[in-house]
Amino acid sequence: MRPLYGNGKIQGKKLLIISCLALILLFSISCGKGGANSGGGMPGSAKAGKAGGRGGPGAAAEVSILTTGVQRIAIQRQVDLAGSLISPDQARVSSEVAGVVRKVLVELGQEVAVGQVVVQLDPREIDLALQRARSQLKQTEAQLGIDGVRVKEPLPEEQISSVRMAIANRDDAHAQLRRAQRLRAQNLLSQADLDTAETKVKVTEANYQAALESVQSLKATLQERRHAVELAEKKLRDTDIRASVAGQIAEKLVQQGEFIRENTPVVTIVQMNPLKVKTAIQERHAGLVRVGLPVEFSVESAPGQKFTGKVSNVSPSVDQATRTFPVEILVENRDRRLKPGFFAKGLIFTHRDENVMAIPDAAISTLAGVSNVYVIEGGKARQQMVTLGTRVGDLFELLGGLEGNETLAASNLTLLATGVSVKVAGSSNPGGPASASVPAPGGTNEGGGRGGRP
Repeated sequence: MRPLYGNGKIQGKKLLIISCLALILLFSISCGKGGANSGGGMPGSAKAGKAGGRGGPGAAAEVSILTTGVQRIAIQRQVDLAGSLISPDQARVSSEVAGVVRKVLVELGQEVAVGQVVVQLDPREIDLALQRARSQLKQTEAQLGIDGVRVKEPLPEEQISSVRMAIANRDDAHAQLRRAQRLRAQNLLSQADLDTAETKVKVTEANYQAALESVQSLKATLQERRHAVELAEKKLRDTDIRASVAGQIAEKLVQQGEFIRENTPVVTIVQMNPLKVKTAIQERHAGLVRVGLPVEFSVESAPGQKFTGKVSNVSPSVDQATRTFPVEILVENRDRRLKPGFFAKGLIFTHRDENVMAIPDAAISTLAGVSNVYVIEGGKARQQMVTLGTRVGDLFELLGGLEGNETLAASNLTLLATGVSVKVAGSSNPGGPASASVPAPGGTNEGGGRGGRP
């Protein structure tokens, strides 16, 4: 008997549920009839035809809507960029001579100009080497008859004193030989004396050639010692180590009193104005990006602030690993708010399209990624799929789906379907088709959009 009691209890619950559902159904039918017989309704909602009117009971429902049209706008096309700021010119200044650091004249972050002294070395040892080189040069100049006042360049070989003496000795030997030959012809001079005169001529000729070679060697020595003096003077000047580029001191690498050797780095200088943004652009934009295009970007250290620049360099080749091509953007940085290493994110403005068709956001119904509009024709709605592009404010670029002269529903889209009768309550753009545009570089821009393109 216990199982039977349990089954009866379950059946009783089922009957109770069925009774409740029947009551709810009857109540709904009753409310529906009352609504159909009542006039008016909520503004903007579907309503039946007036009772007793021409439509009579069961007439088709109408939806009250606002309408809009396809508008014409101008759109500034753009390409996204993300990259790092770099200095176009960064130098690690080194010492060209060895010595002890006398002074370090700059501090970290200090602005320096080209040619400004940043470090001074002790010049005493190099100055002594210069004095020695100058003394050796004066000695050679004296041998060549150069006094530095009346004569500043070497004289011709025949005018040098040593050569003139050799020439005189040679001419005297030739004269004595001629006299000896005459006396020998008259048998007034022995053969031995004639041989002596001939030998003397040969000796003086050799002395003359030696004098010429000595002068030529002295001239070569003169050039060498002049270069030695110039090198010593340069080394003395190099004890003042100067900035090779304009910028800010990024590193101090030596301290006062430290001995450094040649080619030792002393400071690192980073050029701060202008800077460059180094980025990589996707391969599909290769035909759009070119030198001279305006750029707008922002950095995390200056939220809300926009910086501008221009494309300065575009690589002719694409990286096969990333399918991107490098681009460099030149940026003015007079106020030094930007620093090398900052991450930059922004836009490259490629070109501007005029007379582009667009529709308001209010006229678009999107479901599962598919965008539709409702075209109003003969008092009825017709659903039409559209393809959208860039968003400009509350307008979307129209890429396809409409001819451009249609009237579109702009309210109560959830109540519409193809074939539903509509009643136009007004226009969402009473002034007629509007014309809008994307702000030029430097203004605000709502990028993206559904199915947007650069």
